[in-house]
Amino acid sequence: MTYVHGYDQRENTRLQDQAQTLVALLHSDSCVPHAFDILEAGCGVGAQTVTLARNNPHAQITSIDISPSSIEQAKQHVAEAGCTNVSFQQADIFNLPFESETFDHIFVCFVLEHLAQPTEALRHLKNCLKPGGSITVIEGDHGSAYFHPDDEAARHAIACQIALQQQAGGNANIGRSLYPLLAEAGFTQVHVSPRMVYVDASRPQLVEGFTKNTFTAMIQGIRNHAIDAGLINEATFDEGIRGLQRTTEPDGVFCYTFFKAFAQK
Repeated sequence: MTYVHGYDQRENTRLQDQAQTLVALLHSDSCVPHAFDILEAGCGVGAQTVTLARNNPHAQITSIDISPSSIEQAKQHVAEAGCTNVSFQQADIFNLPFESETFDHIFVCFVLEHLAQPTEALRHLKNCLKPGGSITVIEGDHGSAYFHPDDEAARHAIACQIALQQQAGGNANIGRSLYPLLAEAGFTQVHVSPRMVYVDASRPQLVEGFTKNTFTAMIQGIRNHAIDAGLINEATFDEGIRGLQRTTEPDGVFCYTFFKAFAQK
């Protein structure tokens, strides 16, 4: 797995901003009352872990990630939030250190987009579920971004992010594929709901938290990679960032769709 956004402090901050901004949209229904043992697969820096722990105080949550440094940051974030129902373990989704049929529920958020074999990852996770257990998967879809005023350079800059992720073996447009991926992996009763982020000047928290600090910050972060890869020139990329920033002005609008799936074993 290659994480194209990097592991620096700026990316840590961006992930925390994204998580805090989107709590209501993505997690208003992330409580799983029947689940007492929950596996969070790919917890990263713990940006989603605190919300998962707070929404499921009855459950014991095991959060895993392949990156030791991310786990250390996640531990600190969870401790600062005062959550006591989470334990952490370094682990690879493709080589899970758990017995089969261990967990009641599995939570996967913004992970499959980085994997070259997402269906195989889901099969490995399914093996850890108890009979009748369930899974929640949340992914974005960069191809769903549109905005006013429209800007060709901004769309080109976003396309660079999609291309870089594809070159790294991932899929930045994976949100639209959750239903077939889960079905192919053998899950049943698959239900997918789109969660659109709509931002205009009447929603200043989203202007700041999502358009500026989450999405535009993500695109800005791949500037050097995109230019070095020959996907775009400096002038066009910088023009594209200005185009995205333009959508945060009083007459601007920005839209993006996440997809949340729930399925059973």
